Amino acid sequence: MRSSQPPVGVILAGGLGRRLGGAKATAQLHGRPLICYPLGVLGSALADLAIVAKRDTELPSHPGVAVWIEPTTPRHPLVGIVHALGLADGRGVLVCAADMPFVTAELVTRIATTDPEEAPAVVPICDGELQPLLALYLPSAAAALGRGALDATRPLREEVAGLRPRLLEIADRDAFFNVNTPDDLRRAEAILEPL
Repeated sequence: MRSSQPPVGVILAGGLGRRLGGAKATAQLHGRPLICYPLGVLGSALADLAIVAKRDTELPSHPGVAVWIEPTTPRHPLVGIVHALGLADGRGVLVCAADMPFVTAELVTRIATTDPEEAPAVVPICDGELQPLLALYLPSAAAALGRGALDATRPLREEVAGLRPRLLEIADRDAFFNVNTPDDLRRAEAILEPL
């Protein structure tokens, strides 16, 4: 069931960014650090924000935004999600990967306000694929996701599908575009260039 309190907006920034050449959160996109795009959107839709990152994650300065340091190992998005749930004081967390520059406030609001019914999460699905890096996780998801985080060998989509989340059909594929490689960064630059 939905909590009476709105979720905490959480940026997942614990990845290594190997394919991009490292320091993904600070990679420059159209003159701004990549993490600024989803952080700004979550900040416009949700009152409380946090960044979940490893101790060695390079982050730009964001005054007023909490940085929650997740365990050093393993490196898997589940670790960040479970850590955020543990620090959210019984509230849900609406997570967004730090490398998703085209997320919209409308989509964040839609996910945050969708009734999960009896499910422990609300997860968008686009073109038949779960999008677990932009999703709402409730405290009831913590135990199952925590077991997956200990092993961290299964893909995130498999772990999240195992929750039997409430699915939210989304048609806008661009909202889930994430920057993993230099080519992705160039593509994102090209999209933003006319702005």
